Amino acid sequence: MTISAQITEQTIQDALRIVIDPNTGRDFVSSRCVKNIRVSGPDVALDVALGYPAKRQLESLRALVVAGLQGIPGIGEITANAYSTVVAHAVQRGVKLIPGVKNIIAVASGKGGVGKSTTAVNLALALMMEGATVGILDADIYGPSLPQMLGIHGQPDAVEGQGISPMMAHGIQAMSIGLLIDPEQPMVWRGPMVTQALMQLLNETRWQEVDYLIIDMPPGTGDIQLTLAQQVPVTGAVIVTTPQDIALLDARKGLKMFQKVGVPILGVVENMSIHICSQCGHEEPVFGMGGGDRMAKDYDIELLGALPLDIAIREQTDSGRPTVVAEPDGRIAAIYATIARRLAIKMAEQAQDQTSKFPKIVIQNT
Repeated sequence: MTISAQITEQTIQDALRIVIDPNTGRDFVSSRCVKNIRVSGPDVALDVALGYPAKRQLESLRALVVAGLQGIPGIGEITANAYSTVVAHAVQRGVKLIPGVKNIIAVASGKGGVGKSTTAVNLALALMMEGATVGILDADIYGPSLPQMLGIHGQPDAVEGQGISPMMAHGIQAMSIGLLIDPEQPMVWRGPMVTQALMQLLNETRWQEVDYLIIDMPPGTGDIQLTLAQQVPVTGAVIVTTPQDIALLDARKGLKMFQKVGVPILGVVENMSIHICSQCGHEEPVFGMGGGDRMAKDYDIELLGALPLDIAIREQTDSGRPTVVAEPDGRIAAIYATIARRLAIKMAEQAQDQTSKFPKIVIQNT
């Protein structure tokens, strides 16, 4: 028997069943990443299609696959092409998808002052850094902070009858009511007006083929938040909390709100988990310890990551250059990148949206 007869597609799959993707903890075959295997004598070519953005890790993952195949007796030249493909995933029943948007991630806290907006902005930028097309919507009508956090100035372009173009900041598409009004003008509106304005802002923005749209939710679990959870096609939600019990009480309420309307919880992010002294480097848990981890265990969800209470995060965000772009190779940016990758992987494991594959049925009188 020749060497070419010994190497088959099955041989390739068997070899890759023991090669583990360090990001997912699963092998490349069972996670259905191995595509388009071609065998020509002793030579092998294949694709590794990841369901999550991993631009900065593609080469290391490709090398991992090649190394796994090199142990096959008689193997010749190995050509492996690694890439990421983000697809649309299922949302709540009966909710219409938004044109130009594949997936929507709601970042919520239930309580203000826990660093939710800072987390949302940095996660959006981290996903962009990994190669995804990302948008972010500031859903806080009363207290929009996105323009300052991203350093956006001016107003977005509006075309009559066609909607509003999102503004670009650090490579992501952004929209906020703060871009349409005077920054010092208070929004003295009642709940129904705020809800209407927010839905209009979401639906009339012409998002440009966005893989992930991050919605920075307003604090609380009232009418505005419930309307968003029920009427916006949310693929998954991330809950941001600090370790202290008071914050956890409201975070649990926010989590239960999403569960009641059928929105999957992608995980919990614990913010301000530890204070790091800028002078001596001493670490102290000023808001308590382990609150996010306890909450994750109580609800059988994942603790996506924990961020320190660091003055640099506040300074960089206030200046319009959030940590992920201000110090892309820094320790804190690496934490944001890990959290973003984990939530993208959790989303990739969900059911895909199939509505685009259904034929349109038109009934006509004949």
